[in-house]
Amino acid sequence: MNEQNYKNHAQMVPGFHYVGMLSILALIGGSINYLLRATPENKYLASLLVLAAFIFAVLWIYIRTFPLKAQDRAIKAEEALRYYIMTGKAMPTELKMGQIIALRFAGDSEYLALLERAIKENLSNKEIKLAIQNWKADHYRV
Repeated sequence: MNEQNYKNHAQMVPGFHYVGMLSILALIGGSINYLLRATPENKYLASLLVLAAFIFAVLWIYIRTFPLKAQDRAIKAEEALRYYIMTGKAMPTELKMGQIIALRFAGDSEYLALLERAIKENLSNKEIKLAIQNWKADHYRV
């Protein structure tokens, strides 16, 4: 695997992120167009097509967000354990979820200092990732 860093850590799955999204948008647009041009006897079918298109859009969003929430919980637990192993203390509650997720990329040598800086300076997840010198890869995030 290639070495992971800030520039290449995000993963895009073309079939899902591009083809899937564009297909659903095309379905929404086409079904609305059909509804607007439908004859009175076809309005019911056209309405059902618009409803189905919006259902697909909502499902597409949830299919992505639900697994990410589960992964975020796992990352939070892993990072809390990592912090506990390094310090013998519970992870500070001041950290936001985005900060915890970004900190997982920090190597052990800079983890604690960067964590303290993130709290004191209220760093965003992007700022944390950019501050990392020794990137710790995460190839399992989807």
